Parts: sequence; C-alpha cells; structure tokens
Amino acid sequence: MTPSEPPLDITRLLASLETGDRESMDRLFSLVYDELHRIARLQRRKGGSPETLNTTAIVHEAYLKLFRSERVAVKDRTHFFAVAARAMRQILVDHARARLARKRGGGEQPVALDEAEIPVDARAAEILELDRALDRLAGVDERLGRVVELRYFAGLSVEESAEVLAVHARTVKKDWRKARAFLHRELGHAPAS
Repeated sequence: MTPSEPPLDITRLLASLETGDRESMDRLFSLVYDELHRIARLQRRKGGSPETLNTTAIVHEAYLKLFRSERVAVKDRTHFFAVAARAMRQILVDHARARLARKRGGGEQPVALDEAEIPVDARAAEILELDRALDRLAGVDERLGRVVELRYFAGLSVEESAEVLAVHARTVKKDWRKARAFLHRELGHAPAS
C-alpha cells in the first residue's frame, strides 16, 4: 500500500465489492498487491513453497480464491489481509498435498515458472504436519488458531491481530504464547524460548 492510499480507501473498496461493484476489484488489487506479495513471501520463507509455486503465483491464486464468489464479506483492511493469509495457507497446503501425491506415483514433473522458485520436496510434509497441528489447535481453542494465522501467516502485529479478533493486545500476547507452546508440543519440538 502506498502512503497516498490510506487504509480507508481499501475499506471503501471492500464495501463497494460487498454491494456488488465488481469494477472496484482492479483498483483494490493494485492497492493491496504489494502487501499481499509481502505476506506470500513471508509464507514461502516460513513454510516453503511446494513444487514450483512462486510468490507471484501465490498472490494471484489467493486473490482469485478470495473473489470467486459474487459477494465478498470482508469488513476492513486488516480483516482483508487476515482472510488473504488464510487463503494463502490453504494454497500452500493444497500444493503440498499435490506434491506428496506425485511423489507417491503421480509421475508429473514440475514446470518452472521463473528462476525465483524454491523446490521443497522435504518441506511438503512439514507444511501438512503444521496444517494438521493448527487444525487440532483450533479444535481445542478456535481463537488460538486464529491468532497463529494472523501473527504467523499474515504477519500482523499484536495490535492488528487484537483489532481483527476484537480483544485486547494482552490477550493476543497470552494466546500467542499458548499457541506456540501447543504447536511445539504437537510438532515434537522443544518449547520456544
């Protein structure tokens, strides 16, 4: 987002989309593209990018996933990026599943999209393991799962996460510690210091 485009412009465009104004989509995409790209890069760095999925492909696929339906139910900029992060998580998980399926006999070879791609055969299983652990966490406490999505996948600050969840920042900090401890335990890692 450029400094000349305040968050309110994004919120207004989201409201226009919700009322059926599909022409706002192109303007919204240009406003949020850089931030979506940042989130996608963050997710590739943290979880790896299965097969040949590059950052730009993740951004475009997530954006299409968000706006496939006729109505978009996103209330503001922060909520939009939280929903986008969830869509990117799903894309990475779907690609990891596909990669593992091919390793078990699908036989297709990945086609390179550009030179910035990172092959992650070994990481596909880790992505799926993390996704299952997040699902178990959300089963125990849904808000803890949301905190992980917002903080880890979307890269939102404690304050931004608190705004999306409509809780106090102290609650997000406490939930973040609990969620990390749970995930470390589930994934068989030593607790985070």
